[in-house]
Amino acid sequence: MKNLDKSRLASARSLSRSLTSWLVLCVLLISACSFAKKEDIQAPVKPTASSKNVLIVYLSRTNNTKAVAGIIHQEVGGSLIALELQTPYPENYQAIVQQVARENETGFLPPLRTRIHNIAQYDVIFVGFPTWGMQLPPPMKSFLKQYDLRGKTLVPFNTNAGYGVGTSMQMVKALAPNSTVLEGFSTRGGIERDGVLFVMEGNKEKQVQQEVRAWLQKINLLSKQ
Repeated sequence: MKNLDKSRLASARSLSRSLTSWLVLCVLLISACSFAKKEDIQAPVKPTASSKNVLIVYLSRTNNTKAVAGIIHQEVGGSLIALELQTPYPENYQAIVQQVARENETGFLPPLRTRIHNIAQYDVIFVGFPTWGMQLPPPMKSFLKQYDLRGKTLVPFNTNAGYGVGTSMQMVKALAPNSTVLEGFSTRGGIERDGVLFVMEGNKEKQVQQEVRAWLQKINLLSKQ
Protein backbone atom coordinates (compact mmCIF):
# COMPACT_ATOMS: atom_id res chain seq x y z
CA MET A 1 0.00 0.00 0.00
CA LYS A 2 2.86 2.36 0.87
CA ASN A 3 4.50 1.67 -2.49
CA LEU A 4 1.19 2.46 -4.19
CA ASP A 5 0.89 5.77 -2.30
CA LYS A 6 4.42 6.70 -3.26
CA SER A 7 3.69 5.89 -6.91
CA ARG A 8 0.55 8.03 -6.82
CA LEU A 9 2.46 10.87 -5.18
CA ALA A 10 5.18 10.69 -7.82
CA SER A 11 2.59 10.69 -10.60
CA ALA A 12 0.86 13.70 -9.05
CA ARG A 13 4.13 15.59 -8.80
CA SER A 14 4.99 14.71 -12.41
CA LEU A 15 1.55 15.90 -13.55
CA SER A 16 1.96 19.11 -11.55
CA ARG A 17 5.34 19.81 -13.18
CA SER A 18 3.84 19.16 -16.63
CA LEU A 19 0.93 21.52 -15.96
CA THR A 20 3.31 24.18 -14.68
CA SER A 21 5.51 23.86 -17.78
CA TRP A 22 2.45 24.02 -20.02
CA LEU A 23 1.16 27.16 -18.28
CA VAL A 24 4.58 28.85 -18.58
CA LEU A 25 4.67 27.99 -22.28
CA CYS A 26 1.18 29.42 -22.80
CA VAL A 27 2.15 32.65 -21.02
CA LEU A 28 5.26 33.01 -23.19
CA LEU A 29 3.27 32.38 -26.37
CA ILE A 30 0.60 34.91 -25.40
CA SER A 31 3.27 37.49 -24.57
CA ALA A 32 5.02 36.90 -27.87
CA CYS A 33 1.76 37.26 -29.79
CA SER A 34 0.89 40.46 -27.95
CA PHE A 35 4.32 41.91 -28.69
CA ALA A 36 4.02 40.98 -32.34
CA LYS A 37 0.62 42.66 -32.58
CA LYS A 38 2.02 45.79 -30.99
CA GLU A 39 4.84 45.78 -33.51
CA ASP A 40 2.37 45.31 -36.36
CA ILE A 41 0.15 48.23 -35.39
CA GLN A 42 2.99 50.58 -34.54
CA ALA A 43 2.81 53.66 -36.81
CA PRO A 44 5.58 53.68 -39.40
CA VAL A 45 8.26 56.32 -39.06
CA LYS A 46 7.89 58.92 -41.75
CA PRO A 47 11.02 58.69 -43.94
CA THR A 48 13.04 61.75 -44.76
CA ALA A 49 14.55 62.60 -48.11
CA SER A 50 17.83 60.95 -47.09
CA SER A 51 16.10 57.54 -47.10
CA LYS A 52 14.44 58.02 -50.46
CA ASN A 53 15.46 58.30 -54.08
CA VAL A 54 15.18 62.00 -54.85
CA LEU A 55 14.77 63.72 -58.20
CA ILE A 56 14.90 67.50 -58.64
CA VAL A 57 13.41 68.66 -61.95
CA TYR A 58 13.39 72.35 -62.77
CA LEU A 59 12.58 74.84 -65.53
CA SER A 60 14.59 78.04 -65.48
CA ARG A 61 14.93 80.91 -67.93
CA THR A 62 16.97 83.44 -65.97
CA ASN A 63 18.72 80.84 -63.76
CA ASN A 64 16.95 81.90 -60.56
CA THR A 65 14.90 78.70 -60.32
CA LYS A 66 18.06 76.80 -61.24
CA ALA A 67 19.83 78.40 -58.27
CA VAL A 68 17.03 77.39 -55.89
CA ALA A 69 17.17 73.85 -57.31
CA GLY A 70 20.89 73.82 -56.56
CA ILE A 71 20.30 74.91 -52.97
CA ILE A 72 17.74 72.12 -52.51
CA HIS A 73 20.18 69.66 -54.05
CA GLN A 74 22.85 70.66 -51.52
CA GLU A 75 20.43 69.84 -48.70
CA VAL A 76 18.74 66.63 -49.88
CA GLY A 77 21.02 65.21 -52.59
CA GLY A 78 19.48 63.16 -55.38
CA SER A 79 19.49 63.75 -59.14
CA LEU A 80 19.29 67.26 -60.59
CA ILE A 81 17.74 67.60 -64.07
CA ALA A 82 16.85 70.69 -66.13
CA LEU A 83 13.79 70.58 -68.38
CA GLU A 84 14.68 71.43 -71.96
CA LEU A 85 12.36 71.77 -74.95
CA GLN A 86 12.72 70.22 -78.37
CA THR A 87 12.14 73.71 -79.74
CA PRO A 88 13.49 76.32 -77.32
CA TYR A 89 11.50 79.44 -76.57
CA PRO A 90 12.61 82.70 -78.25
CA GLU A 91 15.13 84.85 -76.40
CA ASN A 92 13.03 87.99 -76.83
CA TYR A 93 10.90 88.59 -73.74
CA GLN A 94 7.79 89.88 -75.53
CA ALA A 95 7.96 87.02 -78.01
CA ILE A 96 8.02 84.36 -75.29
CA VAL A 97 5.19 86.10 -73.40
CA GLN A 98 3.00 85.95 -76.51
CA GLN A 99 3.91 82.33 -77.26
CA VAL A 100 3.23 81.16 -73.71
CA ALA A 101 -0.11 83.01 -73.71
CA ARG A 102 -1.13 81.14 -76.89
CA GLU A 103 -0.04 77.81 -75.41
CA ASN A 104 -2.05 78.45 -72.24
CA GLU A 105 -5.13 79.42 -74.26
CA THR A 106 -4.99 76.39 -76.53
CA GLY A 107 -3.72 73.87 -73.98
CA PHE A 108 -0.69 73.11 -76.12
CA LEU A 109 2.00 71.11 -74.33
CA PRO A 110 5.44 71.76 -75.82
CA PRO A 111 7.43 68.54 -76.47
CA LEU A 112 10.37 68.03 -74.13
CA ARG A 113 13.87 67.16 -75.24
CA THR A 114 14.63 66.01 -71.69
CA ARG A 115 14.05 62.28 -71.17
CA ILE A 116 13.98 60.62 -67.74
CA HIS A 117 14.03 56.89 -68.44
CA ASN A 118 14.41 55.75 -64.83
CA ILE A 119 11.75 57.89 -63.20
CA ALA A 120 10.16 54.82 -61.58
CA GLN A 121 13.11 54.60 -59.16
CA TYR A 122 12.34 57.99 -57.57
CA ASP A 123 10.05 58.36 -54.58
CA VAL A 124 10.33 62.11 -54.00
CA ILE A 125 10.28 64.49 -56.96
CA PHE A 126 10.90 68.20 -56.53
CA VAL A 127 9.43 70.26 -59.38
CA GLY A 128 10.73 73.81 -59.79
CA PHE A 129 9.41 76.52 -62.07
CA PRO A 130 8.96 80.28 -62.45
CA THR A 131 5.52 81.87 -62.58
CA TRP A 132 4.62 82.71 -66.18
CA GLY A 133 1.45 84.72 -66.73
CA MET A 134 0.36 83.81 -63.17
CA GLN A 135 0.28 80.17 -64.25
CA LEU A 136 2.36 77.02 -64.31
CA PRO A 137 4.69 77.17 -67.35
CA PRO A 138 3.63 74.91 -70.24
CA PRO A 139 6.89 72.87 -70.17
CA MET A 140 6.21 71.85 -66.55
CA LYS A 141 2.68 70.90 -67.56
CA SER A 142 4.27 68.70 -70.25
CA PHE A 143 6.45 67.00 -67.64
CA LEU A 144 3.57 66.32 -65.24
CA LYS A 145 1.39 64.94 -68.03
CA GLN A 146 4.12 62.86 -69.68
CA TYR A 147 5.25 60.74 -66.74
CA ASP A 148 3.46 58.26 -64.49
CA LEU A 149 3.75 59.86 -61.05
CA ARG A 150 1.25 57.69 -59.20
CA GLY A 151 2.19 57.09 -55.57
CA LYS A 152 5.08 59.55 -55.63
CA THR A 153 5.60 62.56 -53.41
CA LEU A 154 5.82 65.82 -55.35
CA VAL A 155 7.41 68.91 -53.84
CA PRO A 156 6.88 72.14 -55.84
CA PHE A 157 9.14 75.17 -55.60
CA ASN A 158 8.81 78.49 -57.40
CA THR A 159 10.41 81.80 -58.24
CA ASN A 160 8.37 84.78 -59.34
CA ALA A 161 8.63 88.46 -60.17
CA GLY A 162 6.85 89.56 -57.03
CA TYR A 163 3.28 88.81 -58.05
CA GLY A 164 3.22 85.41 -56.35
CA VAL A 165 2.62 81.87 -57.56
CA GLY A 166 -0.75 82.48 -59.22
CA THR A 167 -2.49 79.17 -59.92
CA SER A 168 0.74 77.23 -60.42
CA MET A 169 0.63 75.21 -57.18
CA GLN A 170 -3.01 74.25 -57.73
CA MET A 171 -2.16 73.15 -61.27
CA VAL A 172 0.58 70.83 -59.98
CA LYS A 173 -2.03 69.10 -57.81
CA ALA A 174 -4.54 68.98 -60.66
CA LEU A 175 -2.04 67.38 -63.07
CA ALA A 176 -0.82 64.84 -60.50
CA PRO A 177 -4.05 63.70 -58.80
CA ASN A 178 -2.58 60.36 -57.72
CA SER A 179 0.51 61.86 -56.12
CA THR A 180 1.04 63.35 -52.69
CA VAL A 181 1.83 67.04 -53.17
CA LEU A 182 3.58 68.63 -50.21
CA GLU A 183 3.60 72.28 -49.20
CA GLY A 184 5.53 74.26 -51.79
CA PHE A 185 8.21 76.93 -51.56
CA SER A 186 8.24 80.29 -53.32
CA THR A 187 10.63 83.22 -53.40
CA ARG A 188 11.05 86.36 -55.44
CA GLY A 189 13.40 86.03 -58.38
CA GLY A 190 14.22 88.36 -61.23
CA ILE A 191 11.92 90.68 -63.19
CA GLU A 192 12.79 89.96 -66.80
CA ARG A 193 10.28 92.53 -68.02
CA ASP A 194 12.34 95.23 -66.30
CA GLY A 195 15.68 93.77 -67.28
CA VAL A 196 16.35 92.36 -63.79
CA LEU A 197 17.58 88.84 -64.45
CA PHE A 198 19.72 86.73 -62.08
CA VAL A 199 19.38 87.80 -58.43
CA MET A 200 20.33 84.68 -56.44
CA GLU A 201 23.66 85.94 -55.16
CA GLY A 202 25.08 87.72 -52.15
CA ASN A 203 22.61 88.43 -49.36
CA LYS A 204 19.69 87.21 -51.46
CA GLU A 205 21.33 83.81 -51.90
CA LYS A 206 22.01 83.53 -48.16
CA GLN A 207 18.42 84.48 -47.40
CA VAL A 208 17.03 81.86 -49.78
CA GLN A 209 19.38 79.21 -48.37
CA GLN A 210 17.98 79.84 -44.89
CA GLU A 211 14.39 79.89 -46.16
CA VAL A 212 14.84 76.66 -48.12
CA ARG A 213 16.37 74.91 -45.13
CA ALA A 214 13.50 76.01 -42.86
CA TRP A 215 10.96 74.85 -45.46
CA LEU A 216 12.60 71.44 -45.89
CA GLN A 217 12.69 70.99 -42.14
CA LYS A 218 9.00 71.92 -41.89
CA ILE A 219 7.96 69.29 -44.44
CA ASN A 220 10.32 66.70 -42.93
CA LEU A 221 12.61 66.41 -45.94
CA LEU A 222 15.78 67.90 -44.48
CA SER A 223 18.43 65.22 -44.61
CA LYS A 224 21.34 67.20 -43.19
CA GLN A 225 20.81 68.31 -39.61
